[in-house]
Order: sequence, then C-alpha cells, then structure tokens
Amino acid sequence: MTNRLILPALLACLTLPLPAVALDLETMSDEERALFRSEVRSYLMENPEVIMEAVQALEDQQAEAQAQADLTLVSDNAEAIFDDGYSFVGGNPDGDITIVEFMDYRCGYCKRAFGEVEKLLESDGNIRFIVKEFPILGEQSVLASRFAIAAKQLEGAEAYKSLHDALMAFNGDITLPALRRLSATYGLDADAIEARMNDDTVTEEIARTRALAQELRITGTPTFVMHDEMLRGYLPYDRMRAMLDEKRDL
Repeated sequence: MTNRLILPALLACLTLPLPAVALDLETMSDEERALFRSEVRSYLMENPEVIMEAVQALEDQQAEAQAQADLTLVSDNAEAIFDDGYSFVGGNPDGDITIVEFMDYRCGYCKRAFGEVEKLLESDGNIRFIVKEFPILGEQSVLASRFAIAAKQLEGAEAYKSLHDALMAFNGDITLPALRRLSATYGLDADAIEARMNDDTVTEEIARTRALAQELRITGTPTFVMHDEMLRGYLPYDRMRAMLDEKRDL
C-alpha cells in the first residue's frame, strides 16, 4: 500500500463510521502496518486538534449515554424517589415540579448548594422539594442524620426543617452535645430525640435511602433529581433556574 493510498484511508478512518471503511488492518503485511502507523502518527502530529476533537466526541457520547441511563433509572424508581412516605417534603407540596436532594450534613458542596436551593424555593412558589438523608462521610454524618430523622419522627416536619437548616449552616464538629444545643434553640425535646436516634425506624429510613442511592448509582453528594433528570453534584442557582424553566417548557 502506497502513501498515496494510506492517507485517504487514514482520513476515512478519522471521519467515517468504522463499518464504512474498506480497510482491514489484519490483512496488512508488517511493512504496510508499520507504514500505516507512521502515517497516522504524522497526521496526528500535524493536526493535534484531531485528538482533542476525538476526546470531546467521546466525552459527549458518554455524557449522553449517562443521561439516557439516568432517565431510565429515575423512571424505574419513581415511587421510591418521589413518594417514599418518610422523606421530608418542603417547598410547595402541591408544586408542579419536584426536586429531590440526596445530601450529607458534612458535605461542603451540600452546604454550598443549600443557599442556592433555598433561593430557588423562595423565588419560585411552585416547587415541591424532598430531602433524602444520605450520610456517607463518616460517623458524624450518621450521627447528624439519625438525630435529624428522630426529630422529624417525633416533632414533625417543621421541627425537622429548622434543625436541618441549622445543621446545614453548622461548621463545627457534629457531636451529641452540639446536636442537643441546636435542638434546644428551637425548643425541641433533646432527651426524647436522643432516645429515638437508634430506633429501628430511624435505621430503616437510612437503609432504604442508601439502597435507593445504590440503585440510582449515586456515589456522592449532593445529587439532585429534578423532575425526570439526575443532576450529580453542585449546581449554582442560575443553572438550576434555567434547567427548571426548561423542564416546565417540555
């Protein structure tokens, strides 16, 4: 195979789907294969942007595949995500769109996202917002979630929201004395909450959320589900606002 024939074949490889290329590397002689590789290298050295274009195309394909897979995961697990019967429901319970957040009280990006989410809920009175307690960052995370869930079970959604907000703003070590002090600020029964922390119902709630997260392939916090789409990681207010508007326009 001459250089004149190799270069068009190389260009075809770079620009056409593989099945359309009449080039069988397996049937090449050692000399032809070496020459072909040399031409490929020369072409890429002269046109390095092709490598970046190929990488970007691959990343775009992978992102699209992930998005499609996430749509299926959300659809298949919709009841557990949006109507599990135990997670806190805030915002407007009758809102036209639902946002779910898997969060951890020790997660810096969750704390950063907290203000963005609150701003979104305040600026839009038609969002149903669900909190999924997903403690994955150590014992302090588990301690905080157990305390918050116990407070929700004993004192109700309003008490939970107050404690949740306080924990999202809290930057010190999460200890039982610290949790008791926070709960006292809102007039909650710290003794009763502490006694409830290790109840089977609290353990079950955390376990069910962990199982759901595993099913959804969630490995980090924050992770959001907005209507039918999974959003993995922190998102600023402007981007969340834009995505919300897009969902409503569908």
